Amino acid sequence: MSKATYPLKAARLDQGCRGASGQRGWRITEPMDCDRVAQKIGVVETAAAFFRRRAERTKPDDLERIMLQVPDAPVEREDAIPPDLAKRLARLK
Repeated sequence: MSKATYPLKAARLDQGCRGASGQRGWRITEPMDCDRVAQKIGVVETAAAFFRRRAERTKPDDLERIMLQVPDAPVEREDAIPPDLAKRLARLK
C-alpha cells in the first residue's frame, strides 16, 4: 500500500482501524485488514464530501417540488414499516 494510493495519514489510518474493529468486535491481525479499512474509510469520506456539496446547493422548496410528484397511493406491503418497529417508533413520540 503506497501513500499515493491512500492519502490518509498513518495515525488516522491506525485510529480508523482501531475504531472500526472495536465497534464491530473484531481484531485487526493482518496488514491486509488495515488496507481494507483504509479503502472503506476513503470511500465513506468521499461519499460524505459529495453529499455535503449536494446539501449546500439544495433549498427547502426542492423537496416540496419532488414530493408533489409522488402519487397519493397506499403504502405497498414491502415498503410498510414492520409492526415491531412501528411500536418502538410510536414510543419515541
